[in-house]
Amino acid sequence: MNELTDMFPSDKFAILACPSNQFGKQTNEADFELLNTLKYVRPGGGYEPKFPLSTKIDINGATAHPLFAWMRAEQPFPSDDCGGQGSAFIMQDLTRLGWSPVTRTDVIWNFEKFLINQEGKCVRRYSPKLPTIDVKNDINTLITHGPNALN
Repeated sequence: MNELTDMFPSDKFAILACPSNQFGKQTNEADFELLNTLKYVRPGGGYEPKFPLSTKIDINGATAHPLFAWMRAEQPFPSDDCGGQGSAFIMQDLTRLGWSPVTRTDVIWNFEKFLINQEGKCVRRYSPKLPTIDVKNDINTLITHGPNALN
């Protein structure tokens, strides 16, 4: 995500990361520990995000944050081929899901991505298997050709 932040002018592009502990309970640290976890543990190696992180939120289920409820309604399914796994990629181990009720439009795992255009419309959704950097062409299309370029 830092690489994308460096590629595009800050007045034309922004990333907002929203940590959640709903995926395999992998983000169980307190909000104030998130930056140190990124820097020293996962991914580690001194990593520091160049974009804002929200506090931890719920993304799916009855307590889903309104932003994610809206984005999932606007883009019910990823638009990519799930990182080469085909458009029907399915979470195999449902015991790792940390929410209820489970719906067809749920975010299936960490690093699912949503792209919102200059007019505030959610125009794309990408699977967690798609490398984040691969969203750059769609971002460039929006910046170069305007908010309706991906319609």
